[in-house]
Amino acid sequence: MDFSHEYFMKEALKEAQKAFEEEEVPIGAVIVCRNRIIARAHNLTERLTDVTAHAEMQAFTSAMSYLGAKYLPECTLYVTIEPCMMCAGASYWSQIGTIVFGAYDEKRGYSRFSDRALHPKTVLVSGVMEDACKALMQEFFRARRDS
Repeated sequence: MDFSHEYFMKEALKEAQKAFEEEEVPIGAVIVCRNRIIARAHNLTERLTDVTAHAEMQAFTSAMSYLGAKYLPECTLYVTIEPCMMCAGASYWSQIGTIVFGAYDEKRGYSRFSDRALHPKTVLVSGVMEDACKALMQEFFRARRDS
């Protein structure tokens, strides 16, 4: 089996598609530990009426529960869009080993505000399946503007 960044980003995109279908901002995330997905999540802010219910936050909670640990240094977060400051902060506290994201969020992404929001040991990989991740977001917001 091909356990590439693209393989796991496709899984995150499946989560983003679920969010899209539920009229949530289409961001999806998976957390991987030793080439195994241990958490899957997508935005739930509308359903839960909770501005903190981002895909990454849901995935962190699920992964920590699964592992019975509050730190994730051996794990990788795959997320379709660059984390916001809140999610970057949560990734810092979780000590996630690696973050792989698809497209930058030029309005609300953490890198717009601080390049030091992530834990110093966290490895960052950006631009994985960027076009597909960006296209889903653009389609969602285009549909919102047109309705």
